[in-house]
Amino acid sequence: MNDVQTELLFTTYKPLLFSLAYRMLGSVQDAEDIVQDAYIIWSEQEINLVQNAKAYLCKIVTNRCLDLLRSARKQRETYVGPWLPEPLLAENKEDPASQYVMKESLSTAYLLLLEQLSETERAVFLLREVLEYDYRFISEMVGKSSSNCRQIFHRAKKAIGNHTTSTLSHPKASALTEQFVAAIVSGNVSNLLNLLAVDAKLISDGGGKIKAALVPILGADRISRFYMGIMAKTKEDISFKYTNVNGEPGIVLYVEQQVFGVLSLQIKNDLIQTIYWVVNPDKLTHIT
Repeated sequence: MNDVQTELLFTTYKPLLFSLAYRMLGSVQDAEDIVQDAYIIWSEQEINLVQNAKAYLCKIVTNRCLDLLRSARKQRETYVGPWLPEPLLAENKEDPASQYVMKESLSTAYLLLLEQLSETERAVFLLREVLEYDYRFISEMVGKSSSNCRQIFHRAKKAIGNHTTSTLSHPKASALTEQFVAAIVSGNVSNLLNLLAVDAKLISDGGGKIKAALVPILGADRISRFYMGIMAKTKEDISFKYTNVNGEPGIVLYVEQQVFGVLSLQIKNDLIQTIYWVVNPDKLTHIT
């Protein structure tokens, strides 16, 4: 197999590898780095000796993710305030990689559920639930017996429970997002309350680097007061870009033409149930 064929084969699986790494880590930048590491290993390998390229590459990515998760565990435990995954924006609908990555649920809520699992549980769960590999294959990936992997999967499945995403059509979800922004910018409290579920929740991630709520803000009234208070104090030039964040409606907020934060909405029963607000600058460097 020549160099061109080797690269083409890797390119075929690259979206899959990124999808796996991002789900494991919740970090766009780390996922991209791990996929690049896999490419370097792949390019130095005697490819003709590899019987199953997909399995070989997935194993590299899985092991790299497990190593990174274990080394970063203490850092995650001391994280300031709520931790949210790095926003994954799908801006180019014609990009086949974006289509593949967003095909399965990558909602922020789903990724937060995965955070409840241990590193090995997460790997087994994703390889089985999302990539639909059999237990024999998964056992080779994580270095455990097939029966043990089966038990790990069922334990992880029980811990996560049933995850359901919004059934609201894309146009309706986009319209709701625009109404949400308009209500905040115009200071229309009544309209804002009409868009929020009574028990809505706002989760902010500033990572201790940008001022953000250290605990979730609960209830439509409190969320409304929070936003109205911010807008009353804001003097800078702000602008918005509507986009798709982890498969859900969202916006990128710019302050003085610089990326300041990314907001995404979880919608249930035609109302905004959860607002995810990422302002940690370390999690926004990949966004323009």
